[in-house]
Amino acid sequence: MYVTRMCWCVMSLKVIIREGETQDSLLRRFQRIVQMDGVLREAKAHNYFLSKRDAARLKIKRSARRRRIGK
Repeated sequence: MYVTRMCWCVMSLKVIIREGETQDSLLRRFQRIVQMDGVLREAKAHNYFLSKRDAARLKIKRSARRRRIGK
């Protein structure tokens, strides 16, 4: 039997509509703020459980990829 515990984080993002601003530009500005804050990245990271060993292995793999691409 597995017991799962969910942890919810509340992140408040506030986008105030500017005078004469279209809905498209407001949506683009909101999406940019969400992306820069890393909300989706964090949600995806907490989507499933990773053991410490697997997390370390994944971190090494990602850093190696960055080093290869950076050359």
